Amino acid sequence: MDDRMLRRRVYGADHEDPDPGPRPGHVYGELVGGPLDGLLLDITGWSAPQLAEEARLPTEIGRYGAGGRAHYRRRAGDPGHWDWTGDSR
Repeated sequence: MDDRMLRRRVYGADHEDPDPGPRPGHVYGELVGGPLDGLLLDITGWSAPQLAEEARLPTEIGRYGAGGRAHYRRRAGDPGHWDWTGDSR
């Protein structure tokens, strides 16, 4: 991982965590666009079918507020990035 990646925040990390960044030995995808733009998604151990599916991530800062989800799909040709596809309840 490069230095820029090490300073990033991982989706789902506790807001009180003094080190909410990536952990050694883990694999991450960068979330692009939408309410979670710029966060890293820990995809360590995900199977090929899971990686091919849309990730529906709970978030309170999306269109639907508490109880809502932001949807991200792995970018074709650039699997290190996950593009926002919309929000749902």
